Amino acid sequence: MSVKQISVFLENKPGTLNAMTNVLTKHNVDLRALSLAETTDFGIARFIVGNTLETVTILKEEGYISSLTPVIAAEIADKPGALNEVLQILTDNQINVEYMYASLGSKNGTAYMIFRVQDYKKAAAALESAHVRVLSQEDLAEI
Repeated sequence: MSVKQISVFLENKPGTLNAMTNVLTKHNVDLRALSLAETTDFGIARFIVGNTLETVTILKEEGYISSLTPVIAAEIADKPGALNEVLQILTDNQINVEYMYASLGSKNGTAYMIFRVQDYKKAAAALESAHVRVLSQEDLAEI
């Protein structure tokens, strides 16, 4: 099970990120998770939304270049060591984490992590077999 992450390439200059989030706001797009990476000349905004295809269409119509990437969204306990436990499961199964970032937590003592891995099916199976909840796109839309 995977979730679709949207990546948008942005010029690294003042106001560029704000302009993109203005587009999302104008179209009532609610971000579920967000990561921003940068280099000297450009940045990559990576995010999860409830309606991926609609959001990609909006971004394209507004002139943004974006791509979709399958990622794993996992629910973990919001306590010290919980992330380490999940990373140990991935390590034990020879799954490399290319990058990760956090999503909104919940009031019931859980947190959500987004993992980019090469083989998301293998990662999801490993996590689920260790009783880690892997979320679907629909699950994230309801958070």
